[in-house]
Amino acid sequence: MLSLLIGILIIVVIAALLFWVIDRFCPDAKLSQILKLLVVLICLGSIVNRLSGMLL
Repeated sequence: MLSLLIGILIIVVIAALLFWVIDRFCPDAKLSQILKLLVVLICLGSIVNRLSGMLL
């Protein structure tokens, strides 16, 4: 259970870091929104994958 929480926390920290990188280095607003959406979807998929592995 603890390793699950640590894994999810790591995913959230990496997502926050990627959001900062996108804000800092992406000059186009539309492109940055698309990249942020992609980061959110990948992180949600990773979290759901971890949770489904725990349930099985």
